[in-house]
Parts: sequence; C-alpha cells; structure tokens
Amino acid sequence: MRDPHADQMDEGPPRAEEPAVPELDLDLEPAPTLEPEPDLEPRPEHELDLEAQPELELEPDPDPDLAPDADLAQPEPEPEDELAVAQRERAEYLALAQRAQADFENYRKRAAKETAAAGRRAKSGLVGELLPVVDNLERALTSAGDQEEHLAGGVRLVHSELIAVLARNGVEQFDPAGEKFDPAFHEALSTREADGADPGVVVDVVEKGYSLSGTVLRPARVVVSG
Repeated sequence: MRDPHADQMDEGPPRAEEPAVPELDLDLEPAPTLEPEPDLEPRPEHELDLEAQPELELEPDPDPDLAPDADLAQPEPEPEDELAVAQRERAEYLALAQRAQADFENYRKRAAKETAAAGRRAKSGLVGELLPVVDNLERALTSAGDQEEHLAGGVRLVHSELIAVLARNGVEQFDPAGEKFDPAFHEALSTREADGADPGVVVDVVEKGYSLSGTVLRPARVVVSG
C-alpha cells in the first residue's frame, strides 16, 4: 500500500500561483503606403542617355620617339646674298628719303601760300582804311581854287606820296572813265543821258577803284550812260 506522505514528499513544496497577465488590445492601424512622387521636371531633349552611348575607343598616343622630325623634313633657306640685301635696303632708304623730301616741299609751298594769303588779308584791311583818306585828298584838290594853290600843292604832295606807298605794296588805282561798264570792277551809282556816248558806258567817275594783286579791293563808283 502506497504512503500518501511519500507522494507529497515527491511533489515538493506547493508552488505559489502566478498572477494572470492581462491581454493588451494591439489593434494598430496599418502604415500608409508611400507612393513615389512623379518626376515633375522633364528631362531636356539634349540630355543624352549615357548608357545608350557606345564607348569610344581612344587611339593610343603616338610614340614621340617614332614621330618624324619636322625640322629635318623642311629644308633650311639659303642665306641671302649680302650684296642683294644692301641693294634692297638702299632702295628702301632712298624711297623713304624721297617721300620725306616731297612731303617737306608740299608743306613749304602750302605754308608760303598761307602766309601770302594772310599778308594780303592784313594788307587789304589796312588799305581799306586808307582809301577814304585818298578820296578826301582828291576831293580837296578838285575843289581848290587859284587862290589856294599854295595849299593845294601841299595836299597834292601828300596824295602822291600816299599813292606811291600803296603802289609799292601791290595796290593799283584804276579810273574807268569812257570804258564799258563791267559789274566786276564798277559800281553804278546812277545813269544819265550823254551826247555821243553809247548806252552802258561810264561817263563819270565818282570814286576811283583799287585792286590788290589782281583782287578788287573796292570797285570804282561811276555814272553810266542810259
């Protein structure tokens, strides 16, 4: 017969009861699926597909030791004859000297012409101021009477000396009485009938004309027959 105490000894001391673990409600929502964003930037047309391009085969660099020598391929120029070089330089220097001489001669002529023109302008201005004085001296000689001959002699001397000074400076006096009227040299103040005179002829000179080196300084002021 089995001893009940022996069973209890085999089973050992009684275990303490483990507390019950409450069950958790793990009802979680599933995570949203991420969709890839569309490619908003269009690829440029000129962009090349590198993967589609075939690989270029590069040729190996030529060996510099095997390349032909360029200096040896071109023949050296023959040295120019010293006499030919001297003659060529002589011709160049001669042409340069001739051009310089021609330029200087043109400059000298131009400067002389400009100087002469400036002198004529200055002289014409001075003569223009003196002509009224000459006209007044001539009027004094014309109006002088017999009783004033001693005064007229002095006026005549001054007038002649002044005309000589003008002549030495290229100023010429001209009196067109009896000549055909020329508007280039004459200025008509009036017209009148004259016996035995053709129309258009100068019948009276009020003021004489003056010219400088062929250029009219003042036309003669005249009366023309009608």
